[in-house]
Amino acid sequence: MKRTLLHDLTLVTGNETFRGDIIICGDRIEKIIRTNENGLATPAGTEMPLDEVEKVFLEQHPDAEVIRLTGLLAFAGGIDAHVHFREPGMTAKADIGSESKAALLGGVTSFIDMPNVNPPTTTAERLYAKLALASGRSWANFGFHIGATADNAEEIAKIPSEDFGGIKIFMGSSTGNMLLDDDGALSSFFRTTRKEILVHSEDERTIRRNMEAAIEKYGEDIPFRLHAEIRSRQACIKSTVKALELAMSLGTRLHVLHLSTAEEAEMIRAAKRINPKITAETSANYLWFSSEDYDRLGSRIKCNPSVKGAGDRAALRAALKSGVIDTIGSDHAPHLATEKARPYLQAPSGLPSIRQTLSVLLSVAEEEDIPLTRIAEAFSENTARIFGIRERGVLKEGCFADIVTVDPHKEYVVKNDDCGYRCGWTPYEDMKLKGTVEHVFINGEMKVKDGKLTDDIPSGRRLRFEA
Repeated sequence: MKRTLLHDLTLVTGNETFRGDIIICGDRIEKIIRTNENGLATPAGTEMPLDEVEKVFLEQHPDAEVIRLTGLLAFAGGIDAHVHFREPGMTAKADIGSESKAALLGGVTSFIDMPNVNPPTTTAERLYAKLALASGRSWANFGFHIGATADNAEEIAKIPSEDFGGIKIFMGSSTGNMLLDDDGALSSFFRTTRKEILVHSEDERTIRRNMEAAIEKYGEDIPFRLHAEIRSRQACIKSTVKALELAMSLGTRLHVLHLSTAEEAEMIRAAKRINPKITAETSANYLWFSSEDYDRLGSRIKCNPSVKGAGDRAALRAALKSGVIDTIGSDHAPHLATEKARPYLQAPSGLPSIRQTLSVLLSVAEEEDIPLTRIAEAFSENTARIFGIRERGVLKEGCFADIVTVDPHKEYVVKNDDCGYRCGWTPYEDMKLKGTVEHVFINGEMKVKDGKLTDDIPSGRRLRFEA
């Protein structure tokens, strides 16, 4: 079986950061070798100089490969549990092949796709059809969430737990129009499900009232800066209160998606004390942009929930640092540039961003003095734990060798042409980010070297989920 030595890098886990080496054997991490404070490696408890590690390794495994990575960071490959790859039904915008390739180039080695496609993933038949679509075409390891409707709880209950990630509930409408705002059906899911419930948390009635008021005032010519008032903080807070109250009273496994307000972060902090099975996600977009950017970027940062104020952005960064926010999901949601060029009422919501996620996190971490251990937790480890993804998301002996190396000091300017998204654009264009993805290993194979793909063969595998 092929072996590879990743030599002299800095490993970052949720618990610690340390210098060392990683030995990959086949598709697994066979051994992690630490380098002590004196600069000596300690394989099998025996101290030796770093250059001796390489020599001994090649003596033992003469056909192996050594990759010297001095100065680079190693994280477990990212697990993004919130993507919209638009297949089936919207493949002019994106598909599993195009977007998983961009994900891999950004250090994301596993993803879980959302159900609001066409037709929506709300039945067992459609779930298995999507799994078949991804097989042999996905560059990253793949899984899918299933969507809740007013009448599909019994069907979802019959699907084996290992076959899907969680149950997505849209408490506010968004792309795909899978709104579920019936209190009875909502309570039933919270009461009976054995899986993680994921909520898009916005109050639909509040949004409709705000929209009517905006149309009355501006007609068809609504400024994009009004998006944060139409999809308002009150809409988010009201809906999140309902979801948290249900989860706290019923003990539900609840994952609140794409937090966008300071108030919700504090509500999550308090709710976790009552029900520790409550977790929360935000996206890099809410950590980077603010409502001050609408006049400059317009529809390019129109997403649901809306990007809020600079104070909310600061509060979300603090919540990431403190651990209130558990995971980062890109909410990668491509639309064609021609669609986004339409006036407010016709321009769809959603941002393509998955390739920028890790760089945004590293840039924010430097600005806010967030420990890299927190980035490791939010980028992969917590997501694997919450969704029961087996043997992935952590740098640990015996786990799958899904690994990303990063140059933490290298800066780059984002360009649309370099992103690899089928839609051809990103709101991060011309922005300077810090931290470049250098290598990506997936299932033990090096698929990215020096930031470029090593071949044109997708090798993602199907994810399995523990209940």
